[in-house]
Amino acid sequence: MGAPSTHDIELPKKVIIGSGAIVKIRDIVDKIIDCGSSSVGIVTGENTYRVGGVLVEKIVSECTKPKILITKTSTLGEAEEISEVARKAHVNLIIGVGGGKAVDVAKYVGYRLGVPVVSVPLAPSHDGIASPFASLKGTNKPYSIHVATPYAVIADIDLISRAPRKLILSGIGDLLGKLVSVKDWRLAHRLKGEYYGDYAAQLALLSAKHALRYHEVIASGVPGGVRILVEALISSGVSMCIAGSSRPASGSEHLFSHALELVAPGKALHGEGVALGTIVMLYIYGDPLWRKIRNIMKKIGLPTTARELGVSNEDIIKALTLAHTIRPERYTILGESGLSREAAMRVLQETGIIE
Repeated sequence: MGAPSTHDIELPKKVIIGSGAIVKIRDIVDKIIDCGSSSVGIVTGENTYRVGGVLVEKIVSECTKPKILITKTSTLGEAEEISEVARKAHVNLIIGVGGGKAVDVAKYVGYRLGVPVVSVPLAPSHDGIASPFASLKGTNKPYSIHVATPYAVIADIDLISRAPRKLILSGIGDLLGKLVSVKDWRLAHRLKGEYYGDYAAQLALLSAKHALRYHEVIASGVPGGVRILVEALISSGVSMCIAGSSRPASGSEHLFSHALELVAPGKALHGEGVALGTIVMLYIYGDPLWRKIRNIMKKIGLPTTARELGVSNEDIIKALTLAHTIRPERYTILGESGLSREAAMRVLQETGIIE
């Protein structure tokens, strides 16, 4: 609908999910490269190397000796440095092993080198698992940049289930945001004539509805619940591949989360900020669903107040007034001028986020 600009729909060619799925990485590597004459780079963090990176290294070593590329800060500068190291090592394949940061850096490195990327998530904290976008600090834009769609995703539920509960809840929070992002996309289509793809939108919405329906079993952290979460996160990532942008999965609730990161860096996980932003934006839309979302968040332990998030009332207010400036070309319910301080305070008080 609308007048879409031409875009390629590049989807992951293989998604392997389940108990013990990590062993399948050898099969994927064999399909992508020639073991005898190719080099593999494994992008991982210091902690995630111990949790899963060392296992991937062992499996890949049966084919070729991999180059271990440790990411510490997930900044654009560091990603560039890792790209240069990988280039000098003549790497033909990048494997990202870890949480969102390691996978994002891996996708960026693969994009820069023009080589395939395999995503091996160890935490279900957001939908970057299968998406063609990466969130790196140090860019001139505090939001995701377009990179490479992973060639394959290998989600070992045994490993992912060991992730801290806080990261599992963050994944739920990221999915809840689709209830707002799709509304914003439709709004931009109606008011600005922006391209709107209903299939991608419905796929993103489905992932949010899945999180709502199964929130208790997901939040319990049992493998079956974690699998439901991971499948929904992958579905959301695929919706972005189909749309050719992050529109179906990122709207005003993400702008709020990004603004909060600027105002109070390191205080909230991405999905926690998105979930709080979902309450706010649904309220602004006049959608009574915000109360149900807040109640579910309370029940499973996602922060619903500034105090629970560990930030001041002033920081939350400032983030909400700044949110519309994060990505001015992306039209949302916040409009072009955003909220005044008084309006922001009223919304936050009405939703119980601040006292």
